[in-house]
Amino acid sequence: MLDRGRACPMAKRQNSDTALWVCETALQVHGGAGYTRDFPVERYYRDVRHLTIAEGTNQLQALLLAQGALGISALRG
Repeated sequence: MLDRGRACPMAKRQNSDTALWVCETALQVHGGAGYTRDFPVERYYRDVRHLTIAEGTNQLQALLLAQGALGISALRG
């Protein structure tokens, strides 16, 4: 899909979810200090949180993937 100039929603969702999990785990390891600017993990978390929202939230990406796979839409009434 990238060769045709389109992003792959499956890759976007998987990679941003994984990156978010890694950053959340790092924040837990650092404890309260992880939220301070003393450690770069607070910046990583803020940056990766944006990835789960940009170009359609991960929840919307899941709906679009399901619609493509099943041929039905969860968005229609």
